[in-house]
Amino acid sequence: MTFPVVGMVGGGQLARMTHEAGIPLGIKFKLLSDTPQDSAAQVVGEVVVGDYRDLDTLRDFARGCDVITFDHEHVPTEHLRALEADGIPVRPGPDALVHAQDKGVMRARLDAIGVPCPRHRIVTDVADVAAFATEGLAAGEEGDGFPVILKTVRGGYDGKGVWFVRSPEEAAEPFRAGVPVLAEEKVDFARELAANVVRSPHGQAVAYPVVESQQVGGVCDTVIAPAPGIAEELALEAQELALRIAKELGVVGHLAVELFETRDGRILVNELAMRPHNSGHWTQDGAVTSQFANHVRAVLDLPLGDPRPRARWTVMANVLGGDFPDMYSAYLHCMARDPQLKIHMYGKDVKPGRKVGHVNTYGDDLDDVLERARHAAGYLRGTITE
Repeated sequence: MTFPVVGMVGGGQLARMTHEAGIPLGIKFKLLSDTPQDSAAQVVGEVVVGDYRDLDTLRDFARGCDVITFDHEHVPTEHLRALEADGIPVRPGPDALVHAQDKGVMRARLDAIGVPCPRHRIVTDVADVAAFATEGLAAGEEGDGFPVILKTVRGGYDGKGVWFVRSPEEAAEPFRAGVPVLAEEKVDFARELAANVVRSPHGQAVAYPVVESQQVGGVCDTVIAPAPGIAEELALEAQELALRIAKELGVVGHLAVELFETRDGRILVNELAMRPHNSGHWTQDGAVTSQFANHVRAVLDLPLGDPRPRARWTVMANVLGGDFPDMYSAYLHCMARDPQLKIHMYGKDVKPGRKVGHVNTYGDDLDDVLERARHAAGYLRGTITE
């Protein structure tokens, strides 16, 4: 019996965990990694070290792969079109992935299909930013319209390439990179949500429970599944919206739709990610079928698995690097304190603020589940010592 080979471009923790999900199915993985030390390169059997931005490297890597997928969105769109022209299935394909690569393209497409988004437009200089800001003032309202959010249209993640601008003087920095800049209104939101869905080539799709995503310094810190206190109607609206976006954009694989829940009870789309996503890490231990397993199934056009939760509440807390590099020594305390705790480490060197792992906890009491997750993440980082 011959099992397919999945070619994964990118050697980070998402590739590592996607590979892990394919092991029970006997799926073979081939990895294109920046270095042999990358998170996934430490565990995948067949690793090619090379530059994903080089078309010849991509073509050589794709030989022998039955499908190509990704743990990041940075592969040049024209290279993906070349792979498709060579007869290599690329999932998600370039026509879909460009909406996760380019925020300007994403906003234009979401506008065209009637998806609710923050007020936005591409701006060309500081004066244009100031004009955009004043456009948001209500009739008769005084002020300059600031603050606004500025984003580079390509390449940003985890708060990088994003600026909270309080005045025209602060608006100059984003333009120094020499790339287009997207201006967005500063949304008065109550919290951030995420709707995770998976779609296969023949159109089967599943939706996970809508989660609350809590950010610290622009980086995801804690995810609560399902989002506490969310109205059933709003949760269904978010799931249906994510499924519609996946269908309209032709997404194959996992799609994370990051959302703002406004104080007046609406949802607005903030970002899209077409790969497994931090807001879906809870599914490893909290769902019948994880986001990683369903992504593997989707790119191979296998029937998708059940996305329903296993427990009333599941909490994911990211483990960030701090000043305490020996995290393994903390296992004794964390595992003895909470035998149900699930620890997932990425094999990365510990650096302050760097995502080096996450923990999952679950149970029937949300306060207890939250406390257990935050205690474990803090103890592993070294900010909690008892």
